[in-house]
Amino acid sequence: MKKQGIINSHITKVLADLGHTDQIVIADIGLPVPEGVHKIDLSIKLGTPSFMEVVEAIAEDMEIEKVILAEEIKSENVEALHFIQEKFINHSVEYHSHEQFKKLTQDAKVIIRTGEAKPYANCILQSGVYF
Repeated sequence: MKKQGIINSHITKVLADLGHTDQIVIADIGLPVPEGVHKIDLSIKLGTPSFMEVVEAIAEDMEIEKVILAEEIKSENVEALHFIQEKFINHSVEYHSHEQFKKLTQDAKVIIRTGEAKPYANCILQSGVYF
């Protein structure tokens, strides 16, 4: 039995299988999941678990080289924006229109759905290498 880090077996498997430049999505409850992209639904009720909680947990277990956000987060969800900017201060952060962001999710290995019910609380995390 795993005793630390992420204990969700589905997420653990996805993270273990990632290669350099593979991408995963951490999503709010409203982000559409493209046909053919695997979804891991963690939502229990509105707000649980939160976007920030899930990003924190994933960031502890994943080597991340780049974060992609929707441009609209800058005006519509400043709290999530500041969280991401502080959490990934030494990482590359890119911004795309929300429509382009949704298109980018089509290439993700997985979309992890949170219970977050605030606008644009979504990010794409691109896998790096630790060596």
